[in-house]
Amino acid sequence: MSGRWRLWLASGLLVAVVAAALYFPALRRQVDKAKRLTEKTAEQARRELLPPAPVTNSEPREKALMFWGSKAEDGTLAPVTVELPLSTDPVLRSKEVLNTLLAGPVDPEARTLPPDAALLAFYLLPDGTAVADFSEAIGTSIPSGIQSEQLAVDSITRTLQANVPQIEQLKILIHGQEVDTLAGHLDLSQPFRVKGREAGTSVTPDRSRSNVLKAPIEKAIEKVKEETKPKK
Repeated sequence: MSGRWRLWLASGLLVAVVAAALYFPALRRQVDKAKRLTEKTAEQARRELLPPAPVTNSEPREKALMFWGSKAEDGTLAPVTVELPLSTDPVLRSKEVLNTLLAGPVDPEARTLPPDAALLAFYLLPDGTAVADFSEAIGTSIPSGIQSEQLAVDSITRTLQANVPQIEQLKILIHGQEVDTLAGHLDLSQPFRVKGREAGTSVTPDRSRSNVLKAPIEKAIEKVKEETKPKK
C-alpha cells in the first residue's frame, strides 16, 4: 500500500514539474506584456496632459527633425524624422517642435528631457536670439551631470537649428528666472549658439556678443517674468 502511495506521489510531483515548466514561461510573457502596456499607457496619458502645440487647420504637415538620444548609448544624439503640422511663424513653429521634443520619442530610453518638463513661454528677438522659458522640472528632474545636462541642451538647440532657421542663439530660463546652471554643472548664464555650428558638436555658450545682446535679452526676460507672476 505504501508503495502505491509513493508511486502516486512521484507521479503527482512529475505532473507538477511538467506543468510548472509549461506555465511559468507563459506567465512571465504575460507579465512582461502587461508591463509594456502599462508603460505605453502611462506615456500616452502623460502626452495627453502636455500643453498642445498651437496649430491651425491651415498648417501643412511637414517633415521635422527631432534630436533624441541615440541607441548607441554613448551620449550622442540621433535625428528622427516626424511629420508635424508646422506654422510658418518662427515663434509658433519653435513651440510646436519643442513641445514635440518634450513629449519624447516612442522609446522612452531615448528621451533627453524630463517627462514632466514643459515649455512655459518662447520669444524671438529681432536679432535672432530666442528666449525659451521651461518649467522647474527641466532642472530638478534631469540626472545631474555634465553629460546629461549637455545632451539635454544639445537636443533643444539642434532641434531648433534643424527646423527654425531664423534662430541664431538661445537663452534658457527656468520658470521665468535666469539660473547659473541647468542642474549644477552646465552653464546657463549666457546664450547658446544655434545657427552656424556643425551637427554633432557640443553647443557652448556664445560670449562674444553678450554685451550687445544684454539689453534685448533682459527685456524679454522681464516680459517672461511678468507673464509667469501669479495672477491676483
